Amino acid sequence: MADKRDYYEVLGVDKNADDATIKKAYRRLAKKYHPDANPDNEEAAAKFKEASEAYAVLSDAEKRKQYDQFGHAAFEGGAGGAGGFDFSGFDFGDIFGGSGFGDIFGDLFGGGSRRRGPSNGPRRGADVRYGITITFEEAVFGCKKDVTINYKETCKTCGGNGAKPGTSPQTCPKCNGAGQYTTRRQTMMGIMQSTQVCPDCGGTGKIVKEKCPDCHGLGYKQTRKKVTIEIPAGIDDMQRIRKTGEGEPGTNGGPRGDLLVDIRVTPSRDFERDGMNLYSTTSISFAQAALGGDIRVKTIDGDVKFNIKPGTQTGTRIRLKGKGVCNVHNQSTRGDQYSTLVVKVPTKLTAEQKDLIKKLDQVSGDTLNEFNEKKSEPDKKRKKKFF
Repeated sequence: MADKRDYYEVLGVDKNADDATIKKAYRRLAKKYHPDANPDNEEAAAKFKEASEAYAVLSDAEKRKQYDQFGHAAFEGGAGGAGGFDFSGFDFGDIFGGSGFGDIFGDLFGGGSRRRGPSNGPRRGADVRYGITITFEEAVFGCKKDVTINYKETCKTCGGNGAKPGTSPQTCPKCNGAGQYTTRRQTMMGIMQSTQVCPDCGGTGKIVKEKCPDCHGLGYKQTRKKVTIEIPAGIDDMQRIRKTGEGEPGTNGGPRGDLLVDIRVTPSRDFERDGMNLYSTTSISFAQAALGGDIRVKTIDGDVKFNIKPGTQTGTRIRLKGKGVCNVHNQSTRGDQYSTLVVKVPTKLTAEQKDLIKKLDQVSGDTLNEFNEKKSEPDKKRKKKFF
């Protein structure tokens, strides 16, 4: 066993590497050197075999413990297979499931991995996406929109099977109606088996020899269709509506896909939305802020009265309960509206108005930031003491 490389070195991991790191390292190497990705490349096949053997040991807690203690000598005289290892029952599907290698490894070492079922069964059609832009108000209160989409309508002449009237599709001779076929190759590791979708029938298991003159064998005809989209009140920007059964047609009796409508909402000039709550700004006069009383606040339902306290400061936020947006899933539930009050300062004043404001300022004695040339008594005393 002296000619074998260290298993940790083979996978390129540290001896303290955890299971996830070892699994990730093996997955990378197996993808790189797999014989199907490197046909007739003996060097790649050898590296693939080496990596597989290393992973078979290091992924097993007991075998890894023995290897760490005795090295390669721990497995001398082991069961048959590559280098004393029996890979049957080893779950490579757990490593490659969902990555495109699941079917290849399903039969690679005699089992253990998930296998794909026949591809000629009923298959659901693909979904179709469509985008709609609506106003802020339409999103808040809901609306209906008519859209025209490209639609694949089942051919009435052939009933959707694509065959000329009086004929019918025939079983694909390449896959014998299975929709997929299996190939086997002899490699240095033994017989390798992989399953692929039949290229002749596209996985349907059927071949149309005499095509329908109306749809040319497709089974459908391209048309334009008007669809009404009901947009519920409370929908938000970037949300999606699903229209069941308005997508691509299925195959082999499978159902149609769906129409997925992506909603875009134009911003409002008066409100900002955060979930079900709305935010706005309301201007009030100085007199209203100082004296308090009823003010007018704009909401999505129209203007409402709101009573503010005397001495309200600019930046004060008020809450109007139940004046927000309704829940898209529960129309009886609404959010709130929060409005920030801003005291509006006049920019153009008459002479009379200026005099009145000055008198008010003098009477109130609340001047906070006025430059006064007359020095105060404490200032005079400090100056005299200094000199």
